[in-house]
Amino acid sequence: MITIESKYLGSLRTEANHIQSGNKIITDAPLDNNGKGEAFSPTDLVAAALGSCMMTIMAILAKKDNIDLEGTTYEITKMMSASPRKIHEIIINFNFKNLNLSSEQKQKLENAARTCPVSLTLSKDVIQNITFNW
Repeated sequence: MITIESKYLGSLRTEANHIQSGNKIITDAPLDNNGKGEAFSPTDLVAAALGSCMMTIMAILAKKDNIDLEGTTYEITKMMSASPRKIHEIIINFNFKNLNLSSEQKQKLENAARTCPVSLTLSKDVIQNITFNW
């Protein structure tokens, strides 16, 4: 079954339609690569996918242990290399609200994040610089 149906809109933009939900994402080439930078670039989506995958996997684990992660925020910085043009590093800083967790619980959540499917899928050449601010 098809998961996503996409089309090229012209002017370096694409539209991806999530078949099951009908949600759509528009991408635009970044300013430094001939685009207008008015939407997520494809590489922005890769970085966002890593952050949301890590957060989702931690939340699944936390729910099983009755830990409420709602309100957790995270900032993502994507670093590109010039030649070849590709993602060089993704920096993610997770900021947890005041949680009273043991060292073991924190380590369990960190391990879950670092082994999320997107993290495991990315090339080892992509540096994943992850910080957990408890």
